[in-house]
Amino acid sequence: MKIDQLKLEIERAWKNKTVWSTDSNINKFVIHVMDLLEKGSIRVSELLNGKWRVHEWIKQAIIMYFSIKKMNLIELGPLEFYDKIPIKNKFKEKGIRVVPPAVARYGSYISHGVVLMPSYVNIGAYIGEKTMVDTWATVGSCAQVGSGVHISGGVGIGGVLEPIQASPVIIEDDVFIGSRCILVEGVCIEREAVLGANVVLTATTKIFDVTKEKPMERRGYIPKSSVVIPGAFPKKFPSGIYQVPCALIIGKRKDSTNKKTSLNEALRTHNIVL
Repeated sequence: MKIDQLKLEIERAWKNKTVWSTDSNINKFVIHVMDLLEKGSIRVSELLNGKWRVHEWIKQAIIMYFSIKKMNLIELGPLEFYDKIPIKNKFKEKGIRVVPPAVARYGSYISHGVVLMPSYVNIGAYIGEKTMVDTWATVGSCAQVGSGVHISGGVGIGGVLEPIQASPVIIEDDVFIGSRCILVEGVCIEREAVLGANVVLTATTKIFDVTKEKPMERRGYIPKSSVVIPGAFPKKFPSGIYQVPCALIIGKRKDSTNKKTSLNEALRTHNIVL
């Protein structure tokens, strides 16, 4: 079935929730969408004409998949799971290194050359080639991660299925994300950016570019090649003035710097030590 026709069938089925689990045709369409996601033939969000576009119908299909699937016992040696969604497999054939006990759910796409340390990848996520997902990092549902990205230990990349129109977290190619960073609510990290440890970004987090005499404020995205560290700014509340977390853009990653540079090397360029 062509993608345009599949999209129409999913959108039509979405309007009639009472028959999701009983209509065999709907079941067939939803399973087809999941198979395409699994293979990387489609993705929840993609860059089109310079802008990231969300394919709402694919998120609809994922939600419908949860509805039609039944709970099932999954046994992996001495380990036991009880869930609706199968666990991804055949990593050797796909050229993906997976260190126990890393888990990726069916319906996520993981490209050739990816390394999964003990970590978790949720349904609908997309991970590009040669990306490293380090220990105890999580890649949430529908998150879009590019190629050559380093996701350090303990990083939390948020997921989003609802609202349907909401954008997932997007991390473009060759980004370095420092340990314990939290990225949620559809923030976008543009290519080659470097995030220092403990940077927290939500849709409303203030991001200050402090490389000029006067700071420039933005929200929701980190520009290409930016070097970012956590910061704080004073905010007045009824009970007094308190420091509120923010992010500081302290410089740009230089073209002469190897894309695989360590976080410490990028920060030392700007005289920052964490």
